[in-house]
Amino acid sequence: MSDSLNTPEAAGTHGTPEQSGVSGEHPHHVPGVSVRHTRAKGEPRFPDGPKADPAGSHFERRIRSFQPRRSRVTAGQADALQRLWPKWGLDIDGQRVVDLGELFGNGSPVVLEIGFGMGEATAQMAAADPGTNILAVDVHTPGQGNLLGLADRNGLTNLRVGNGDAIILLREMLTPDSLDGLRVYFPDPWPKKRHHKRRLIQPEFLSLAATRLKPGALVHCATDWEPYAEQMLEVLTAHPDFENTQADGGFAPRPRFRPLTRFEGQGLDKGHVVNDLLFRRVQR
Repeated sequence: MSDSLNTPEAAGTHGTPEQSGVSGEHPHHVPGVSVRHTRAKGEPRFPDGPKADPAGSHFERRIRSFQPRRSRVTAGQADALQRLWPKWGLDIDGQRVVDLGELFGNGSPVVLEIGFGMGEATAQMAAADPGTNILAVDVHTPGQGNLLGLADRNGLTNLRVGNGDAIILLREMLTPDSLDGLRVYFPDPWPKKRHHKRRLIQPEFLSLAATRLKPGALVHCATDWEPYAEQMLEVLTAHPDFENTQADGGFAPRPRFRPLTRFEGQGLDKGHVVNDLLFRRVQR
C-alpha cells in the first residue's frame, strides 16, 4: 500500500525505488539493518529474487503512475526475497498468461492489490480472510521483502507478491473475468496539476480493469488526498462498467476489512481526511 502520509519511515512508499540489494553472506550482517553489497558489473541484485525490470523493453513506453526512488533493503528483507521469491513471487514480464488457480494452488477468489508499501495492512487482510487470495503488486523492493517475510512468519499461504507494472499484468497476463476484486490504497496523488495525467485512476485504466474483473467484483480505493478523492469519485461514477455501492453516490465509510494503518492514523490525528470509494463491476 503506497501511503501518502509521508514520514521518514514511510519514505519511498509511493512507486518504484531503485533497488539496493544483498547477495550472499556478509560477515557483518546484523538482522534488520540495511546492507550494501558491491556487485560485479551485470551481477543481479537478487539471483533468486525479483528482476530489476521484468518486462524490459518488450512493451511500449507510456506515462507511468509510479516514480523511481532509492531505498535500502535490510538483511531480513533480502533474506526473504532470496528464500521466498521462487515460491511466492511473480515477475510481471508480460510474456505469459498466468493461471491464478495454479499460482495460488487453489480455486479461491483472487483480489488484486496495486501498491502495498511495506505490506503490513496487506498481511493483516490476508490473515483475516484466509479464504480470499491476494495478489499484491508493487515495485518497492524493500516492501516486497517485508511482505514476504510477514507472510512466512504468519503462515499466510493466500498471498502472492507481484513485481512490476500492474498495467502490463492486467493487459498481458490475466484472463477476462479472472479477478474478484481490485484494491488501490493510497496511490501516489501526483499533486501538481501537470502531473495529474500520471494518476492511476483514469478512465483508460478502469476500462482495462473492467475486462479482468468478474461482474459484481468490488473496486475499493482509498486516499488521503482530497482533490484526488474527488477525481476518483468523478471518474468511477462516470464509467459505465461500475456503480457506486453508496446510495447517495458519495464516499463510503472505511470498511472493517481495510485496516487502519499507522501512517493513516498519524494523518487522521493531524486532521487529514481519508476517503474510501467502493464501486461494483456491473454486467453490461
